[in-house]
Amino acid sequence: MRRTTSPSRRRWVLSSLLTLALTGAVLLVPRLAEAGPTAGCGRTPTLTSGTRSIQSSGQTRSYILSMPSSYQNTRPYRLIFGLHWLNGTANDVATGGSDGSAWAFYGQKQLSNDGTIFVAPQGISNGWANTNGRDVTLIDDLVSLIEGDLCVDTSQVFAMGWSYGGAMSYALACARPAVFRAVVVYSGANLSGCSGGTQPVAYFGIHGTHDSVLNISSGRAVRDTFVRNNGCTAQSPREPAQGSLTHITTVYSGCRSGYPVQWAAFDGDHAPHPVDGSTATSGTRTWTSAAVNTFLAQFTAAPSPSASPSASPSPSASPSPSSSPSASPAPSSPAPSSPAPGAGCSAGYRLVNSWPGGFQAEVTVTAGSAPITGWTVGWTLAGGQSITQLWSGTLSSNGQSVTVRNVSYNGNLSAGASATFGFLAGGTPSTPTLACTVA
Repeated sequence: MRRTTSPSRRRWVLSSLLTLALTGAVLLVPRLAEAGPTAGCGRTPTLTSGTRSIQSSGQTRSYILSMPSSYQNTRPYRLIFGLHWLNGTANDVATGGSDGSAWAFYGQKQLSNDGTIFVAPQGISNGWANTNGRDVTLIDDLVSLIEGDLCVDTSQVFAMGWSYGGAMSYALACARPAVFRAVVVYSGANLSGCSGGTQPVAYFGIHGTHDSVLNISSGRAVRDTFVRNNGCTAQSPREPAQGSLTHITTVYSGCRSGYPVQWAAFDGDHAPHPVDGSTATSGTRTWTSAAVNTFLAQFTAAPSPSASPSASPSPSASPSPSSSPSASPAPSSPAPSSPAPGAGCSAGYRLVNSWPGGFQAEVTVTAGSAPITGWTVGWTLAGGQSITQLWSGTLSSNGQSVTVRNVSYNGNLSAGASATFGFLAGGTPSTPTLACTVA
């Protein structure tokens, strides 16, 4: 017998199919770990900073835990995993190794404003083969342990690493998109696997254009996993020419709200902390520390345990980074000054962040009524101040007088156009008087 379908039943079937389709679409978006305080909030912690051990997959594994010196069990903290490179160690990550404390946890500890819990796990045989998923399981076990004992903001869990550590960070983004809000992959490749790898995670990739260990093509490939997953518009980002000794950062457009993809290609080899204008590398002079710090700062924090309950926080709708680490609000500061442009140039100063004994600032250079082909900004440092790191400019100093001139990629400005440079400094922040001159 031929079965007929009434119009009302057809409408019901179509409605049901549409509902299922929409439900499936929603399921494609990972559920970030429930935002807000963990079980460790409000309890006296048993964990302390230092080298510790944990049982995972039937093995004794070690890790280094670094808690904020002013840790309070009522405040949810960011949690950052720093993963070492091949033949590196957890201690290298936690201390900065031969580059010193400024490079601890890839430079993020110095910039954390005492608002982040850091973890450096130790890989088996000083690597991250992730055999049978054992290293992902280790991270699972560490997340569970730390969130159960310490006060963690579960919407602020990040991973980063260089080389093999970058590969492991990529593996975590693939396998644990509901746990990790964002990852930073320095000169990485698909070496530790990618179980899953279909859901969005905010992603920042950094790679040398003539990397002799892991070719930049491998970095582009892992980046493109999250270009696709995050719904970004596919493109071939501009990269610096060999010999330019510069870097070019691209923020992808069209990405799903809260899931930015950023790519920084630098003219250099296999290095975790390149320096513009130099073939040498130094953990204290690299631009990557501040760039990564700014990238992570755009992700909003969950409410404190004392706040009224609310739904999971909406991640930033724009891939443009905010100006201060999310774990601790930046001190208020005036917007960059904007003098009326003349035929030359003007410079505006903005305090980005500060911490005991240091601060981060940004200077915006704006061309006047005519194009310029180069610029120099000068000012006098206040007593006790010293610049420790500067990017997107070339620094010269004479006592407390400092000048910064453009680098090759940001000197040519059309009328009214702007360029920026940033720096880290020791001392107490102040608002200097800047003088801008054209080349």
